[in-house]
Amino acid sequence: MSLGVVILVHNALGRATEVIRHWAGSGCPVVVHVDSAMRRARFERFRAGFDDISDRVLFCERHRCEWGGWGIVAATQAGARMMLDRFDEVEHVYLASGSCVPLRPVSELKAYLAARRDTDFIESACVADVPWTVGGLSEERFTLRFPFSWKRQRWAFDRYVALQRRLGMRRRLPEGLVPHMGSQWWCLRRATLEAILSDPQRPALDRYFRRVWIPDESYFQSLARRWSNRIESRSLTMAKFDFQGKPHLFYDDHLALLRRSDCFVARKIWPRAQAIYAQMAAGGHPAQDAEPAPARIDRVFAAATERRVRGRAGLYMQSRLPNEGWENGFTAAPYGVLEGFAELHEGFEAWFAAASGATVHGHLFAPEGAEFEGGAALWRGAMSNHAALRDHDARRFLTNLIWNGRGARQVFQFGPRDSQHVSWDIAKDPNARIGVISGAWAVPLFRSGRTVADLRDVAARLQEAEADHLGALRSPHAKARIRIWTLAEFLEAPEEALAQMLADIAPGQAGPLPTPPARLPLDGFGRFLQEMRNQGMHPYLTGDIPADPNPRPRRAAPKPYLVSRPHA
Repeated sequence: MSLGVVILVHNALGRATEVIRHWAGSGCPVVVHVDSAMRRARFERFRAGFDDISDRVLFCERHRCEWGGWGIVAATQAGARMMLDRFDEVEHVYLASGSCVPLRPVSELKAYLAARRDTDFIESACVADVPWTVGGLSEERFTLRFPFSWKRQRWAFDRYVALQRRLGMRRRLPEGLVPHMGSQWWCLRRATLEAILSDPQRPALDRYFRRVWIPDESYFQSLARRWSNRIESRSLTMAKFDFQGKPHLFYDDHLALLRRSDCFVARKIWPRAQAIYAQMAAGGHPAQDAEPAPARIDRVFAAATERRVRGRAGLYMQSRLPNEGWENGFTAAPYGVLEGFAELHEGFEAWFAAASGATVHGHLFAPEGAEFEGGAALWRGAMSNHAALRDHDARRFLTNLIWNGRGARQVFQFGPRDSQHVSWDIAKDPNARIGVISGAWAVPLFRSGRTVADLRDVAARLQEAEADHLGALRSPHAKARIRIWTLAEFLEAPEEALAQMLADIAPGQAGPLPTPPARLPLDGFGRFLQEMRNQGMHPYLTGDIPADPNPRPRRAAPKPYLVSRPHA
């Protein structure tokens, strides 16, 4: 059987010449349409390059082919009309572009079509049944008018669409037309294409589709349903699209994938993809009787799209950074936040590091600056301990620290004296393992030696800051694993609380709990809190710590509650 090819050329004329000559050299008559936006002199030089095969390569009437407009349909009609009029032997017409490259020998495509003489290959799906439209209009492209260019006249395009919606304007579809959509790259039988171009309603259909948005994806797709006896709703040209609906560009790196698909033609090929064009020039990659199966590589493209859209957990890029919730995980790995423990124990950070195997920092958000492990001024990734640099974007400081420290569990101290910029962030982060001893901020005040009268206002500010932080941790939006003890509860069962935090932060650690570090002496602490109350500042977050230095024995302290469900 004879196969004719209509090729739409816009740019990359050198590669388009190679493709056209390849089709013609394989025995296919070719009709070329060149965008009228190309300068006349350049077009004439391009056309003159085919004078030696002018019997097999023809050039049709030129139209302005702007994306989303009628010109592409008009160009396709002109090329198809010339093909049918000048080459009587053609049985199937294949629509391609100058960047569509044959992957397999053209003889295999001819044999494939010869075995399916009664079949039209055109992707054609009813608009009402598929959610294919990405970032655009679906049914409305057929019911509204689009006289303005989406690219050149975007303001007028958007305003006119909004006006039509507000006025409730709807176009009447031509009689018998059922809108369908699909890829613009098709292969139609001569009889079907002739019927479409000779449709008695064609003047009315053309007037209607001139004001449809992106008509090249719906004109032939809709009319083929009217005239075809048998439609295979798929394109023989493999084209992949990203999550924004833009076509993927194929490079030499993709050659193995393209071969695996067994597709006859692929679009769009980068003009400098030397290996892909060299394969075409050598006759293509034979696949014998293999059925084209672009779905074989869908998994690879789906994974690439997933990585591009979501990225890796805790790793940010420009496309996700400005959009709250677009990140694939706020942080890159689980980490621990300990609040109040270091205020009660001597050498707590070193002990917890030895007991857990984690990297344990001090107060990373201390007002004087970040207290990195070992007191370093710089940490991994050139992170500075300078407070102003840290607080310029505290959220990114935290995510950078977890990203740079992945491979080892990161733990840091936090409290009401620290910068509170990340309070809500750690509360909402499923990677956070948070342990809080509320009211522990009172211990450093007690040990400062200053009078209660001097400390009253400081204590009030710290308690207010901690109360706000606890509100975030108890919020229904909190997703971290959170344990909260009052200071009184912790003092009655400190080893149990330390064991629980070790289990949360270092769940793989085996063996008994190492001997806890020495707790700071708190003789007179109850009286100190009572003096606070006497000054009018009630330290309620510490829990019930009596002023009597020799209180009666108390019942066992209740276990802390979990604010959120444990995470693995």
